[in-house]
This record gives sequence, C-alpha cells and structure tokens, in this order.
Amino acid sequence: MTDTVPALAHPLDTAQLPPAPVSPTVSVPETAPDTDLAKLMTAFRMLQMQHARVLHHESSSRGLNATDARFVFFLAAADGEGTTPKQAGEYLELTTGAMTSLIDRLEKRAHLERRPNPNDRRSILIHLTPSGAEVAKQIGAVYTSAFRDVIAPGDRDRLAEAFDRLGVALDHHSRTVTAPRDGSAPRVGSAS
Repeated sequence: MTDTVPALAHPLDTAQLPPAPVSPTVSVPETAPDTDLAKLMTAFRMLQMQHARVLHHESSSRGLNATDARFVFFLAAADGEGTTPKQAGEYLELTTGAMTSLIDRLEKRAHLERRPNPNDRRSILIHLTPSGAEVAKQIGAVYTSAFRDVIAPGDRDRLAEAFDRLGVALDHHSRTVTAPRDGSAPRVGSAS
C-alpha cells in the first residue's frame, strides 16, 4: 500500500485569494508631545526586555525556566511562612494543573517542599528548601548588583516609592479589565 497525496481537482488560483493579513502598526497616541514621558516609556520597555533576558539566562543556567524562577522568588518573599498552591497560582496566573506540574518539577529538583498546612488540614503549604533559597539568592544578586551600580544610595527610597506607585497603578488597571471565561474579548469593568 502506497501513500500518495491526492491531486487537487481544481488547482489553486492564488490571484483569487485575499491578501495575507498585515501586522498592524502599534503606536501609543498622545494628545501632546511629551518627550520626557516618551523617553521614560522607551527606557521602561528596554528595562523589561533586559529583565526578561537576565531572568531567562539566569534561570536556564540553573536548569529552570522563568516561571520556575518567579515562583522561587515568590516563595522567598514569603519569609519562611510558605504559601498555598492556590495563592501561588493566582500570583503566577497559572491553572491548578500547571501549578501542580510546577510544584512537582521544583520538588524533584529539591528547590521546594510540600508541608501540611497547620491552619487547614485539607491544604498544604509550599516552602523553599535551602537549595531553592540559594537559587533565589544567586539570581537576586544579579539584580542587587545592577541596582547598586547605577542607583545612588540617596535615590533608592524615592525610586522604590515610584516603583510601588507604578505597581499599584498597573494592578488597578489590570483589575479593571476582566476576561470572560467564554474566550471572548476582554471587557473593561469597574474594580471593586
């Protein structure tokens, strides 16, 4: 028995096909030119790009992916208190199944461990192991060094406050956009 590709009954006439879609040019409309804001936005986009590159490189050099590293940092910020898989899934925006796979993967690498939740016997808490804490320390050191090199000590509090305010503003915006479960386009709603 020979597999053959059937011939088309009518050859395709590419002249009758609609043109291929073209990627739109995306620009942020501004009511008035604001060169300081434009410069800030460009610098922010470059920072995001460099952060993604550093996180990817530092994670992959340790056999992790960026989401693994973000989870390790999330657990490091818990200061030994641990977190539930549900809390971590909400933070990382992962499904229950994806969260279970992530926990399993990092547990096999001995970067975290499951412990009974003393406040809810039906639940567990995820804690970093010394190995996971070391990963957070090593990757965090890259960022600490960069901040130390370029941000003067007298500017650090003010920059931290600006980052906090920006984070709150972005969080507020993300909470006003809700995505329906039916897969349709997101809709803007009021944050409550």
